[in-house]
Amino acid sequence: MDKIPETPLFDREGSLRGYKMNKMAMALGTQEGRDAFLADEEAFIDKFGLDAESKKAVMDRDWQEMIRLGGNLFYVLKITAVDPTPIIAVGAAQAGMSVEDFLRERLGKE
Repeated sequence: MDKIPETPLFDREGSLRGYKMNKMAMALGTQEGRDAFLADEEAFIDKFGLDAESKKAVMDRDWQEMIRLGGNLFYVLKITAVDPTPIIAVGAAQAGMSVEDFLRERLGKE
């Protein structure tokens, strides 16, 4: 399969690498998970055994890095349920752009 330059593809390798991060993010789909995350984010993340690189990406809310490390966007976006981040800001981070540039260049809004 041809790769798209500078675009992380969610393939089998990425899926395996991001499994723990995706499982952690999926747990935020419950009120219990969200409460635990808000009470002690680091302890919640540690419960899922993320490697140091993935843990840092989550704690820094580095959306682009989470995807590069195998995060599935569907799951990673669950973090925004406890740490409100506009979806536009996530899209801009994914594209490596400012929110303003993303709105203008990708969505045609001024």
